[in-house]
Amino acid sequence: MTLTTRTAAPALRRVSFTFAADGSHAACLAAADGGGWYAESWRLDRPGAAPAPVPLPPAGRRSESLQAQLVALADGRVLVCRHDGELHRSAVLSPEGEQPVGTLRAAALRLLPVPVPPGAGPGAPVAVALAGDARHVTTVWLVAGDGSAPRRAAELAGLFGGGVWLDRQGRLLALDRVAGGTVRSVALDLADGTVSPLLEIAEGSSDRLVLFDPDTRLAVVRSDAPGTDRLGWGVLGAEEPLRFPECLHVPGALVRPVAVEAAASPGPAAERRVAVQLDRGAGSALALWRPSGGGLELLPAPAGRFGAVAHWSRAGLRIPYSAPDHPAALATLDVDAARRPAAAPVPPRAPQGAPPPGTPFPGTPSPDTPSPDTPPGPPGWRLDGSAGPGGGRWHPAAAVELCGAAGPMEAVVYGGAGWSTARHLVVALHGGPADAWRLEFDPTLQRLAAEGLAVVAPNQRGSTGYGPEHALCLHGAWGGPDLEDVLALLADLAPRRAALGLEPPALFGISYGAFLALLAAAHAPDGHVSRCAAVAPFLSGARLLAEAAAPVRALTARLGGGATVDDARGPRDVLEVCHRITAPLLVVHGDRDEVVPVAHSRALRERLLRAGRAEGSDFRCVESAGAGHELLAEEGAPVVRELLAGFLRTGRPS
Repeated sequence: MTLTTRTAAPALRRVSFTFAADGSHAACLAAADGGGWYAESWRLDRPGAAPAPVPLPPAGRRSESLQAQLVALADGRVLVCRHDGELHRSAVLSPEGEQPVGTLRAAALRLLPVPVPPGAGPGAPVAVALAGDARHVTTVWLVAGDGSAPRRAAELAGLFGGGVWLDRQGRLLALDRVAGGTVRSVALDLADGTVSPLLEIAEGSSDRLVLFDPDTRLAVVRSDAPGTDRLGWGVLGAEEPLRFPECLHVPGALVRPVAVEAAASPGPAAERRVAVQLDRGAGSALALWRPSGGGLELLPAPAGRFGAVAHWSRAGLRIPYSAPDHPAALATLDVDAARRPAAAPVPPRAPQGAPPPGTPFPGTPSPDTPSPDTPPGPPGWRLDGSAGPGGGRWHPAAAVELCGAAGPMEAVVYGGAGWSTARHLVVALHGGPADAWRLEFDPTLQRLAAEGLAVVAPNQRGSTGYGPEHALCLHGAWGGPDLEDVLALLADLAPRRAALGLEPPALFGISYGAFLALLAAAHAPDGHVSRCAAVAPFLSGARLLAEAAAPVRALTARLGGGATVDDARGPRDVLEVCHRITAPLLVVHGDRDEVVPVAHSRALRERLLRAGRAEGSDFRCVESAGAGHELLAEEGAPVVRELLAGFLRTGRPS
């Protein structure tokens, strides 16, 4: 079956949304369930017409890589850059096929869209490529959309990132220069390759341009000059100092300005409206901010997760959106139609640790909220391209507050208000460790829910989205505080379920979560775990440092995975404690896993056999042929999910 055939199925997963500089089109990577990744183009400039995705599959039977970078072009085509080590090959995709653009060699490369002025010829650049190398030199290339070779525009000493346009002609680009432990935005003139200072707020401060409106010169910045990392604003080139309003500092939330309204006339910079995304815990919200307004006004929108990239035109605010029962798609919000009669201030939240999650933002549903055909929303809300389940309904989920070993922790739960007393309950542990479960669509959790399994997916300590202390407590302590939280959850759930004649919860984990699930199954008291499924587990941080590929070793070291936890529980090495696992066990691993070597699961199998466990009854190890680390998001994913769902419901490893 060719990729072209597979794209006829609705997309269940979409990532890497990007907007054309003029907002006329968007692009993303998409995949149907069990299908390969391909580019999609969305046309957004037709008045009154709902945006609809157009699939742009790669040539032949190939799939795009999740690492591919996309640039949406103003004519609906999509520029894709495919990475193979230090080789970066670009091509322009259209419904007629693909046209190669050129190949660049660099240690790392990043694409940025260029605002193409009206009347620009076919050779005009449509993207800028920032290519870094081992010399700590960044070469800036201009990439055209007509198939001509990329053209070198500048060679800059140092490492540069970011990328915010300072004009609408594609000449002046703000970049973030990393030097001496600080990050500062500078202005690059692409006409002559010169660089000039742009932001220097205080001596030794890190100052970055986040958002800029060329019409009013409104600049939204992020800086630690006030003493902590804060958002501020000013008018670029004006004499007035930058201001750092308290309303943009929301304790416990990550505040992201995502779009400036494209007004019919410029007007004063202080009156320009800015859309702001607030991420807190599992959910996110949208708010409206005006520099002159004095506060954030929450915009009513369905509970879920927004995409941290947006475009705001007269057609509305466009932003990617996903919810547990709505696969990722493109939302449009008519801000004026949706606004509440009076501004609703963002509720304060404790700045530290794991703030009480409960209902992260207004509008979060209760666990027993039914799944409607379209997400509930205010007037002016529309979601285009979200796939339905085909004859059924996606299962809803909600965020609830649970007790961890050191205080409250948030979890995403499937199964309604009675999830904790469902016949079968699964405790799902996310990968990372620097990751979290969110109120967004997850095909694997949906499959478990469809099997009649209630799911509780906790964001134990080490999860992101709850402040630095909550996230960084695992540095040098893999399997430490997070293991205690999981064991505390099991200790709370298992006895209550036993009193009702129900089996203990099952454990399910992916990657780091699989490592954590195996540790929890080994350390939990008898009767606390009914069964355990581990997908792509590693055995310990130290073994990962010794055996994984260089990028994984670097990440493991950066996250403190090689340190040894020294406490009464003993080593956090699965091989040293797997003999304690008495619950039925299923281990699934891709035999081409590029992150966690499949040798880890093979070593676990050998140790279980030496411990006297019977393969086929006590445990089963399954290698997925040709699968990589993301085997739950690759072409064979439905088969793996079916295996997992059956095992987690019955406990039979065969």
